[in-house]
Amino acid sequence: MAEIPHRRGAPMPGAEVLAEPLRSRWSPSVFDPAHVVGREQVVALIRAAQWAPSCGNAQPWHLVVAERGDATHDLLVARLSRGNAGWVPRASLVLVVGAQVAPDDRGEGGTKPAHAEYDAGQAAAHVTLQARAMGLHAHQFAGFDRTGLAADLGAPPWVRLLAGIAVGVPGDLDDVPERDREREHRVRRRRPAEQWVHAGSWGTPWPGLEP
Repeated sequence: MAEIPHRRGAPMPGAEVLAEPLRSRWSPSVFDPAHVVGREQVVALIRAAQWAPSCGNAQPWHLVVAERGDATHDLLVARLSRGNAGWVPRASLVLVVGAQVAPDDRGEGGTKPAHAEYDAGQAAAHVTLQARAMGLHAHQFAGFDRTGLAADLGAPPWVRLLAGIAVGVPGDLDDVPERDREREHRVRRRRPAEQWVHAGSWGTPWPGLEP
């Protein structure tokens, strides 16, 4: 598969072993406010979530589609945290991710509550990778009033809103304040794998990580 080009956010050493679209995935904070995600692309993102793995095929995830400029998007923007209110509205699309954590009013669903958020996270990860495979970028965020937005949307009590996924293409850095421009060029870093990959006993790094 040909490498998918990207403008910013080049990964640090270690990511070169990854396949696309994992290798070029990153989370921009400056989106193009004129870009529109087509309906077929939105459907593809939804299908990516639909076919994510889940415990016992419980499929506890829910997505709320908020396209820039529509009524749902307005509800979301009104509930964004101060830190996210500047950049999220520029994205072409936001998918709000929820998980069914208990049975509904008919006693259906919610069969694997201990795994519901884990499974919803997998669905969200599939969305981000599908977006990248289509030449888009996704930035997941949690800074919004989840309780308030759930009330605005009329979400049932057995569904817990978890996060949003802003989707679009990178925008012009000259169109945003200097603080946002600087954030786009931050060096991407991850904890050394030796700190979180264990074998034999907790805290003992897997020896395969040794040079």
